[in-house]
Amino acid sequence: MSRLFGVPDGMSRRHFVSHLAGAAALATPATAFTNTLLANAADMKKRHKAAILLWMGGGPSTMDIWDLKPGAPTGGEFKQISTSADGVAISEHMPLMAKQMHNMAIVRSMSTREADHMRGRYYMHTGYVPNPNVEHPGYGSVIAHELADQVAELEIPPFVSVGGGSVGAGFLGMTWAPFVVDSNGNVRNLDGGIDRARLDQRLAMLSAIEDKFITEKRGGASLEHRKVLEKTTKLMSSSQMEAFKVSKEPKEMLEKYGENAFGRGCLLARRLVERGVPFVEVDLGGWDNHADIFATLRDQKLPVLDQAMSALVSDLSDRGMLDDTVVMWMGEFSRTPNINGGGGRDHWARSWSTVVGGGGFQRGIVVGETSADGKEVVTEPYTSQDLMASVLKSLGISLETTFTAKNGRPMKIANSGKVIKELFA
Repeated sequence: MSRLFGVPDGMSRRHFVSHLAGAAALATPATAFTNTLLANAADMKKRHKAAILLWMGGGPSTMDIWDLKPGAPTGGEFKQISTSADGVAISEHMPLMAKQMHNMAIVRSMSTREADHMRGRYYMHTGYVPNPNVEHPGYGSVIAHELADQVAELEIPPFVSVGGGSVGAGFLGMTWAPFVVDSNGNVRNLDGGIDRARLDQRLAMLSAIEDKFITEKRGGASLEHRKVLEKTTKLMSSSQMEAFKVSKEPKEMLEKYGENAFGRGCLLARRLVERGVPFVEVDLGGWDNHADIFATLRDQKLPVLDQAMSALVSDLSDRGMLDDTVVMWMGEFSRTPNINGGGGRDHWARSWSTVVGGGGFQRGIVVGETSADGKEVVTEPYTSQDLMASVLKSLGISLETTFTAKNGRPMKIANSGKVIKELFA
């Protein structure tokens, strides 16, 4: 009988059954362990690093938002209010963000030199000052390049710019250029109203032309363009394009973010990051307030910013995404502490603030300090490249990474910026 059931000679049935029982006992935790591994693997697949940049084009007055100077002649009209972070006060016109400051950190000791809009925009996006001999990649392209492999099945672009263009991919190539959409997720020229058969004919013709360019060794640009074209063609039929359809969000979520372009843009950013996009930039321009600054901020800019930014931070937190998603707020510079004759503030890069949160950052803190009138940084000053290095560290990207520019010159990631130590516990 023992041979019929595969029981080895010399082993009794009772002894064999006892072994089966022991094996079953061992298998139970092993099966549970395997199931746990599978569950964790699925969770790890969902959890990927990403960054969202809220770009304030024009140069927002950080003295009236994040670093108020009550009682100073330069202080302006606004009062400060306490926040959910102990000892951290911000503008009275940011009451919703005040409830989220335990998730954020303010860097009040930014000190840069580029007070021209275009130069400042380039510098704050890349960590480099403009150079006619080399085009540096921006935050979005660098982070997308380093993190794109996290989500192997991602078909939509790894760098999406919402509501405006961003600084481009520079020497990293067209593959990492920003994919620009409006705040409703509409992609310009993706659907040209052409039937599929005719489109396929055009694509075949274009492919033949590019084959000729590549065969004739016309340079790497043709290969880069081929990659972009292939991705765009695939994108047109991808189900992942649903991530751009922000209007499908529940009404209460749309209302939470705000029924305006920036609100929808921030909600779209959350949808894209949730789908696997490593970097999203959302633009809110209109901060070049040389005149009538206080009414403009109070009645127009700050209510929109406050609602959308607070909704984004709280939504990411509620969904368990904030630990893996960095949120950045900044412009190209700030505004002068002195108020001009038109009731506005002019360009100022010497002493100002940026805000970061999520990812690997320490939260609910203030880094650095400016003088009582806001005109000087009185602690260690930090630059664009320092901020960029800190963001990369918070995302787990090696600061030893070095790129090679098209001229053959090695380019250290974040322009060798130093990490802002206070941002990390």
